[in-house]
Amino acid sequence: MIEGTPKLTQGIHRQLTCAGIILVLIPLGLVCRFVPIGLPQVIVKYGGSFLWAAMVYWLIAALLPTLESIALGFIAAAVATAVEFAKQIDTPGLSAFRDTFAGKVLLGRYFSYTDIAVYLVAIACAAWLDRNVVRRPASKDKEYFRNGS
Repeated sequence: MIEGTPKLTQGIHRQLTCAGIILVLIPLGLVCRFVPIGLPQVIVKYGGSFLWAAMVYWLIAALLPTLESIALGFIAAAVATAVEFAKQIDTPGLSAFRDTFAGKVLLGRYFSYTDIAVYLVAIACAAWLDRNVVRRPASKDKEYFRNGS
């Protein structure tokens, strides 16, 4: 966190940072998945899944701003995996929701172990970025500039 600032201010700063990241990821994911811009099919399919799982990580980070990246990663992985396994539940209401745009975006339609693997990679990447870029201690920045490396 930011040295010398009260924890409440740090929490709000963290939540705003996470919200900003989410506001970038959502349109990127929607464009990747639904706008025909000539991306290869593998990018359309798995890029959207990657961005969705990264968004799940940052949403949980916004809701639980004091947790460490590793804990957030485990929670995000559990949520993403649970959502994927929930695709195997078939009720008329749930199926009707999955056929809507919101249902396709939020829940998806078809279960896939490959999607779970993509989610785990995305969440690991988000946690790494969170730990090493977003929450980089100010002391490391000072050390970096002091040593010139």
